[in-house]
Amino acid sequence: MRPKSSLPETLQRLDALIEDQRLNRAELLDPSRLAEDTALPESTVRTLLSGGTPPREEVGERVCARVRKLADAHLARTGRRKPELVAAVHRQCGISEVWARLIIGGRKVPSVELLHALVKFFDLDDAREAFFTDEAPDALNRALLPILDTYEHPEQDPVQALMKKYGVVATDMRHHGSLTAEQLETLLAGVIKSVMPPQEDNGR
Repeated sequence: MRPKSSLPETLQRLDALIEDQRLNRAELLDPSRLAEDTALPESTVRTLLSGGTPPREEVGERVCARVRKLADAHLARTGRRKPELVAAVHRQCGISEVWARLIIGGRKVPSVELLHALVKFFDLDDAREAFFTDEAPDALNRALLPILDTYEHPEQDPVQALMKKYGVVATDMRHHGSLTAEQLETLLAGVIKSVMPPQEDNGR
């Protein structure tokens, strides 16, 4: 396992890669997407990306804010209504509906046991409870490290290598929605060309 770098080190290495590989920084380090990935306020992400220091939060404040943001994102993504989410958290996390409503509304700090249950509910196994409790720089750094690894070690990502081979170098493929129509067409053409046998000219 490679040693973990701090956020300033990660950003410095990413900036060097962006310059060296002529990547689109605004696209690769999109604040709105990173805010969604980390459940941080977009203003906080922008501040951190520019090298600034966001306002400090007590651990309880950031836990509540991130649970609320995750819940809002879940509702937007799934089309569920809030009472349906409350009922699901109530059933799957083993708490009352009243407590579930307070938790997903960001009005009460979950216990350690409930945080563990919310990790499973929101499918955050890679980050575990740290997703909710990490300070903002660590939370953003955790989201940036896989991007850094993808571009520092493209040989480990065959899709990324294929994209680079066919000229699609400015998009993080872990976020499929960021491909433009032209980039997607180029990528698909490259995939097809790579798997199709050469055609012989038989006069047709």
